[in-house]
Amino acid sequence: MRRGGGGRRGSGNYTNPCLTMHQPWASLLVYGIKRIEGRSWTAPIRGCLWIHAASKVPEEDTIKAMEDFYREIYAVNGITDIKFPEHYPVSRLLGCVDVVGCVRCDELASWEAVPEGVRLEGQTDFCWLCEQPKIYEAAVRGLVSVEGPMPVKFPLPDPQDPFSLKPGSISEGFSETEASGVEKSESLSAAIAGARAAATQFNKKD
Repeated sequence: MRRGGGGRRGSGNYTNPCLTMHQPWASLLVYGIKRIEGRSWTAPIRGCLWIHAASKVPEEDTIKAMEDFYREIYAVNGITDIKFPEHYPVSRLLGCVDVVGCVRCDELASWEAVPEGVRLEGQTDFCWLCEQPKIYEAAVRGLVSVEGPMPVKFPLPDPQDPFSLKPGSISEGFSETEASGVEKSESLSAAIAGARAAATQFNKKD
């Protein structure tokens, strides 16, 4: 993650933070389709996070795997009409999202206060919770709000404390051994496996 001011990972001391992501994940996030950004570390910020697309051109198989994944998890909530990006541009600023919290993967899977499809998005150790996606439109020199297929508002334990929704903050209401109550069909399981396989090629780099 790039930062404009002093600070280190985990300190929360960032100015205009920008995260460089590979495609197609970057565009899926700013288009409001992807609501969870998975990382191996906790989110060091709350608020606006700029998203920059890395230079690697995504392979068609990777795009298909991720689009299939999101089709399946949205279908769990009855949403079948998803408008995916027509293009996945690289080496450019795409837009921004608001990071409102960060929870562990097992917490997200058991968090009944959020839709089933959102609970299925968490496939990494830590889940950054993203809202209010905006696309940067150079033609109009500004940000354009995006309405994703199913926008979600993550309930904050303490709205006055931006770091109240952090790993461990929502786990008191359930056992850590609890798993998601979402029943996985064969096609959903295959889509999850495909998404995991697509992501592993970048794990060492990110």
